[in-house]
Amino acid sequence: MYRSLSVRQKQIVWAWAFLAIPVVFYAVIRFYPTFNAMVISFQDWNLLGDRAWAGWKNYDKLWNDPVFWKVFKNTFVYLLIGTPVSLVVSFAIAYHLDKLRFMHGFLRMLYFLPFMTSAVAMAWVWRWFYQPVPIGLFNNFLAATGIPQIEFLRSTSFALPAILAPAVWAGLGFQVIIFMAGLRAIPRSYYEAARIDGVSNWTVLFEITIPLLKPTIVFIVVFSSIGFLRIFDHVFNMTTGDPGGPLNSTKPLVLMIYQSAFTDFNMGYAAAQTVVLFLILLIVSLVQLRILRDR
Repeated sequence: MYRSLSVRQKQIVWAWAFLAIPVVFYAVIRFYPTFNAMVISFQDWNLLGDRAWAGWKNYDKLWNDPVFWKVFKNTFVYLLIGTPVSLVVSFAIAYHLDKLRFMHGFLRMLYFLPFMTSAVAMAWVWRWFYQPVPIGLFNNFLAATGIPQIEFLRSTSFALPAILAPAVWAGLGFQVIIFMAGLRAIPRSYYEAARIDGVSNWTVLFEITIPLLKPTIVFIVVFSSIGFLRIFDHVFNMTTGDPGGPLNSTKPLVLMIYQSAFTDFNMGYAAAQTVVLFLILLIVSLVQLRILRDR
């Protein structure tokens, strides 16, 4: 049968033969757990006993759970503050670093280093920074300048920004490298023409650089948004004594899923939260791609 195939058909057979293993692997690793989570979200299961069909019970509980809505709000606060701040800061760094020639490679490595560092180790270092006097770096600085101490991680007002700061800082290196790659891809002839015409630097920035960086910006916004919607390591490690911070002021949806599954052993409820998170990620990504796409 194989011998009777045309050259084109044989090429297709070999292509699918090579693709079979990664396709099966991706289906087992991605599609099956996603489908299984959707099924479990309609069941009662404590990880040990048998599964019992519960219908919409878990989703109804989710809808009427005030903690979920607090966590839902926190998750979007991480997204709505973290994404634009990291985007603007990383672009500013990349834009000026691209013009720098002295120690360019060393500085680029310094900016990328936090991205390669363990999130757990980084979270504990920043947690040490936020400790009261005489341990915490920030409170020691405030005390030296005569400003009252701030209980960063024990305050319902400061805890979330205090956790968001290292999360933004940790991702800057990756975004800076991507922005620099985008800047290097812009043809120099555009800038030379603008210089000959006497165009101001601001006009060059907003009429040439940023429009031509649009594909890069789309990628970074979507990638960064997914990261902030799935934030977990920094919150879990910086609020170890009280996971989620005071009055759940820093708890994101991923941490609530973890606690529902492995603290309360309510896998059905955790799966329902996972499905909600999946839908949020899907909708946010599609909306951003539609808004930022080239017209």
